[in-house]
Amino acid sequence: MASGFFALLDDIGALMDDVVVMSKISTKKTAGILGDDLAVNAEKATGFVASREIPVLWAITKGSFLNKLIILPVAFLLSAFLPPAIIVLLVLGGVYLAFEGAEKVYEFFVPHKHSSEVIIEREPTEEEVLQLEKNKIKSAILTDFILSVEIVIIALGTVIGKDLLFQILVVSIVAIIATVGVYGVVALIVRMDDLGLRLIKRSGDKKGVSKTVGTFLVNALPWVIKSLSVIGTIALILVAGGIFVHNIEFLHHFLDVLPAILQEFVVGLLVGFAALLLVKVFKFIFLRKKK
Repeated sequence: MASGFFALLDDIGALMDDVVVMSKISTKKTAGILGDDLAVNAEKATGFVASREIPVLWAITKGSFLNKLIILPVAFLLSAFLPPAIIVLLVLGGVYLAFEGAEKVYEFFVPHKHSSEVIIEREPTEEEVLQLEKNKIKSAILTDFILSVEIVIIALGTVIGKDLLFQILVVSIVAIIATVGVYGVVALIVRMDDLGLRLIKRSGDKKGVSKTVGTFLVNALPWVIKSLSVIGTIALILVAGGIFVHNIEFLHHFLDVLPAILQEFVVGLLVGFAALLLVKVFKFIFLRKKK
């Protein structure tokens, strides 16, 4: 009886070791999306009064957890009863990621012409501020939902064919790490300028380490967000390219003379621009019919 109990513990230990190893692999696979998620949410969580930044971020974090509670059961049901759908969703998700990455590249080189905005020189009312806050939170949670679907599907794609319990453990761990990790880092980023201002105030008119560090933190925040956006865009294209190269047979040997990372980037960028072109053509046709 005792030997059976210890054998069970040994099996559980071996299972958890495998889960930890696969969780690390799955987290690396989703790193590109996490980078984009981090950049997007850092941008959406800034621009509020200092006292409201953390409450807003907490509201977005709760929405992110709710998103994953909705997505995870659906993904596991598909994995259990319709495994081929995971690969299909993975590739479709890859197309979306490639499109998003290519769109950002396109917008960098061909900026949109924004219509002139009417600026009302008055302080917004409390109701207007709260409504703006709610709108930004909804927008951030919607973006998180789309990215969360991709994170879950990519993580699930790394353990497809394994036992359902193993899939549930690995993908759930990745989902928790993604949420806690991303929003934990975002919280640190959005408080950078506040910490910098405190250090500047503490130093007063004196020049010293506190004032230098504080000034650096205040000035660095916009650059950090911009850098994350660039890194996230590159990572999106790489992740998408990796999905296509590893899951679409005829792309296995496409440009295989190139290093793997460059091959994945080129494939991701080509698919992204193809998807972007299709979207623009459809928009053009739709607008023309509307006229």
